[in-house]
Amino acid sequence: MHFSIPETEVVSSENGSTYVAYSIHVNGVLHCRVRYSQLYGLHEQLRKEYGNNVLPHFPPKKIFTLTTAEVEQRREQLEKYIQSVRQDSLLGSSEAFNSFLRKAQQETQQIPTQEVQLDVYLSNGQKVKVNIFSSDQTEDVLEAVAAKLDLPDDLVGYFSLFLIREGSDGGCSFVRKLQEFELPYISVTSLKNAEYKIVLRKSYWDSAYDNDVMENRIGLNLLYAQFIGLAQTLKYYGYIKFDPCITDFPEKGCHVIVSAGNNELNFHVKLPNEQIKEGSFKVTRMRCWRVTSSQVPLANGTASSPGKTETKLELAFEYLMSKDRLQWVTISSPQAIMMSISLQAMVDELMVKKSGGNIKKMLKKRINGALHRSDSQQAVKSPPLLDSPESNKDPIVKLSSKLSSVSIRGISTSNSSGDISANNLHGNYAFEGIGDDDL
Repeated sequence: MHFSIPETEVVSSENGSTYVAYSIHVNGVLHCRVRYSQLYGLHEQLRKEYGNNVLPHFPPKKIFTLTTAEVEQRREQLEKYIQSVRQDSLLGSSEAFNSFLRKAQQETQQIPTQEVQLDVYLSNGQKVKVNIFSSDQTEDVLEAVAAKLDLPDDLVGYFSLFLIREGSDGGCSFVRKLQEFELPYISVTSLKNAEYKIVLRKSYWDSAYDNDVMENRIGLNLLYAQFIGLAQTLKYYGYIKFDPCITDFPEKGCHVIVSAGNNELNFHVKLPNEQIKEGSFKVTRMRCWRVTSSQVPLANGTASSPGKTETKLELAFEYLMSKDRLQWVTISSPQAIMMSISLQAMVDELMVKKSGGNIKKMLKKRINGALHRSDSQQAVKSPPLLDSPESNKDPIVKLSSKLSSVSIRGISTSNSSGDISANNLHGNYAFEGIGDDDL
């Protein structure tokens, strides 16, 4: 916690006289303005309690009015003094020092002691309203929040209040942990900016303490709210990672690890030259997909067991690579059906979201029967396992120079590749066209 006195200000008192006010900043933000006499009074109080041997040097009084240079010199000396006091483990944690700063903060902001309601947020964005006094210190407010949440007293010390600032992009940055020398209500309201908020979160660093907190249901929920928010910022949060398999993109026979999530299939492809490349196929650019099965000879077949075969599953999807080009991408994997189910689930969520619904309603419709959509968006049922098309089928489907042959609302009944029946395809009604600006 960095204390500084970066500036002075000449202030007019009620009786018409003027005095120099020293602005005390904490982490670069104004905390309070105080006079030299007030700081001298703090020094005298600390001297009586702890003796001269403990205290740092305090700039002496002057009989005559200070010159501009002398005011600047005193500012530097007072800044060094308050920094030394704060850094001293005994003086910095003393009630005399902390109560002085709390009182100065309230006087500077001119907020009277009164009953107020303070919004404190949890890590998941949930808001907790607590009724406190504007002059309540950090510890009092923390205890009020804990009581509102039914957090046991012996776990309160595991948590702290933090001042954060929300960004326009939805993220947030931590300003500071609220300290014992400040009044949370005044700290946040004096900023006069709705972007600043007070958040409750864990305040320890050793993860071994998680076990203590998780023994209590409320503590567990608080940790969950904090860490789920962090997990959601990770790139592959919520993805299903499938077993290594084979794909024909960008070349036939490439080894790939496929992950499904965030409305996409993510590929980690190992090229023939051992180079690893990553790419994603958005669900909204998949015009349709299908699952096929075929019987292939066992790779480890022997002379004593000729003719034995195994089932080979493939998932193929038709992807809008550019404005006027669709291409088939094939994945050979025993988990092809699970991949297809994942694609269907993501499409269902997209359609429900577009219609203004929610997952709860979608699940009810599934329980009662099929997912209902408008006539123009009626679901295409997942196809049964199909016979595999010819193995030498060209995976790239060429379209005309325009995308007019692609039906945005559904699958064109025309059979452009010659070996694919529209009735055997899983249509994607979340499919979206692409323009030159998107490329």
